[in-house]
Amino acid sequence: MPNPTAAMLVIGDEILSGRTRDANMYFLSGELAKIGVDLKEVRVVSDDRDAIIAAVQALSSAYDHVITSGGIGPTHDDITADCIAAAFDKHIDLRADAAALLQAHYDRQGSDFNAARKRMARIPDDAVLIENPVSVAPGFTLGNVHVMAGVPSVFQAMVASVLPTMTGGAPLLSQTLRINRGEGDIAGPLAQLDADFPMLSIGSYPFQKDGAYGSNIVIRGSDAAAIDAAMVRLAGLFPE
Repeated sequence: MPNPTAAMLVIGDEILSGRTRDANMYFLSGELAKIGVDLKEVRVVSDDRDAIIAAVQALSSAYDHVITSGGIGPTHDDITADCIAAAFDKHIDLRADAAALLQAHYDRQGSDFNAARKRMARIPDDAVLIENPVSVAPGFTLGNVHVMAGVPSVFQAMVASVLPTMTGGAPLLSQTLRINRGEGDIAGPLAQLDADFPMLSIGSYPFQKDGAYGSNIVIRGSDAAAIDAAMVRLAGLFPE
């Protein structure tokens, strides 16, 4: 059986403007690989209601899981929760369980649980809260969409909360061989290797160092024996 699939939706003008560099995709891809969920697509959308709704609906129908990051904070441009609710045609409002978590948190801090902070307790109907042990404000899961914060430390904590709920497949394995030849020299043999091992993914990642060209060949898959066999073949094709 093929592994379950996933997509990531990164939400925020700050990512598209270049003001913030996204670190969450790299983390998520590694964590999903460990449990055998294949990350197939990543999209980045602006803080635009229609764009977010359309992306959520498209990805939700195409993949087993969708993980979003960004846009669930207390400011006016944090519109992700409302967009997820609209994508699933669900009512959204202040929810008692989320509000209780935040109220207790701000009481401990001696801070006011004001109207802006209450925005983080607005959760769509039928959604399940995602624990946030870093800053308390919860994410949530609605259908097959897992809605998480954009701050990397919080995103990582939420991913850790959600992963045990996902049914995975065979973990993704990989091996790498550095070949000190240009891609034009290795493309033909690599194409044949790829045809001979259709169950594997074979990628070529070129580099240039000190005026010389080379490429790191990465072979990925869930079958360790097949990866070993492909690596032996690869090494034989390009002896040093």
